[in-house]
Amino acid sequence: MKRHGILNSHISKVLADLGHTDFIVIADAGLPIPEGVAKIDLALTAGTPSFQDVVDAVVDDMVVEKVIFASEIEDVNGKTANFLTQKFSDVTMEQISHEEFKQRTKQAKVIIRTGEITPYANCILQSGVFF
Repeated sequence: MKRHGILNSHISKVLADLGHTDFIVIADAGLPIPEGVAKIDLALTAGTPSFQDVVDAVVDDMVVEKVIFASEIEDVNGKTANFLTQKFSDVTMEQISHEEFKQRTKQAKVIIRTGEITPYANCILQSGVFF
């Protein structure tokens, strides 16, 4: 058994397999999953686990060089927008339309679905390298 980091074996494997510039998506419960993209469904009940809890756990185990999120979040979900801008203040951030966001998810290695039920609580995490 692992002593530290992500215990979910599916997420742990995905993170270990990421290469530079590969990306994953952490999504709210409503984001559509494109056909052919792997999904790891963590949703238990409305709000559990939260988007923030999943982002925190994944980022502790992943080198992130860029985060992408929908520009609409700032007008509709200020709490999550603030969380993202504070959490990723030291990496490149890109805001795109929600429609473009959904298009980009088609190239994700995996989409991790949370139980989050607030609007636009989604982000794309692009993998960096630790060296």
